[in-house]
Amino acid sequence: MTVTHAPVKAPTTARRPKNKWVREHLLPLLISALFIVPIVFVFYWMVSMSFQTQVEISSNPPTFWPKAPTTEWYSELMRRMPFLRYTWNSLVVGVLATGIGLAIGVPAAYAIARWRIGGLGTLFLITRITPAISFLIPWYIIAKRLNLSDSLGIITLLHITITLPLIIWIMIGFFEALPTDLEQSATVDGCNAWQSFLLISVPLVKPGIVAATILAFIQSWNNFLFAAVLGGPESQTLPVTVYGMLSFEQANWGPLAAAATLVCLPVIIGTIFFQRQLVEGLTAGALKG
Repeated sequence: MTVTHAPVKAPTTARRPKNKWVREHLLPLLISALFIVPIVFVFYWMVSMSFQTQVEISSNPPTFWPKAPTTEWYSELMRRMPFLRYTWNSLVVGVLATGIGLAIGVPAAYAIARWRIGGLGTLFLITRITPAISFLIPWYIIAKRLNLSDSLGIITLLHITITLPLIIWIMIGFFEALPTDLEQSATVDGCNAWQSFLLISVPLVKPGIVAATILAFIQSWNNFLFAAVLGGPESQTLPVTVYGMLSFEQANWGPLAAAATLVCLPVIIGTIFFQRQLVEGLTAGALKG
């Protein structure tokens, strides 16, 4: 007697790989595009406007790319104001504020992490989230009494108040994740605490230092408030220069777009150039912290 078995249907798994690909690849790509495309479009329109003529800027519907690109607004920008000097001011303030912030912030973060001074770390976090305008009143009084207004020195000191807490808060997580075995071995070999910090700990947290440096410089480069209140003709920075393109009568969109493009360009180029180090530092900080 022969027994016949009904054919067994193979499980339908054809759709699973496709659904998994959509969930793991296509959906994150669409979500990222939802946030990235508007930002890229605004920047594209700004750059496009800086090369358009006044007729194209005022046209309705708007022109998204100039038919005959012109550098008229860039030339006018250089004629109307000492743009290169203001660029130098922003560069000096940004480099000094970032460098001093690193010189103080990296050892401070190491001390907070190693001696578990959690309260001090929280204090720097509070300083980081405090509105920048809160620091202006005491600094304004100090600058007036010491006759330091319209100087790069006072603006640099103010910028340190925003770069230093940022650097400390980023670096605390990196130092907390470092094992103490290597430092103890270095101490046994004859290194003091300072040598152990410089020769062992600092090289291991290099990605974090790079990320903190880039983010701190961007914070300083883009800061508008401090230079607008305490700055002057000699210490004016680029964000204040861009704001100066606006007036009560009208907005000079051509020079404004050209100035904004020149201000954004160094930050964008630097971010692209150090993109790998920045991503490595932020990712490592997220995993370790």
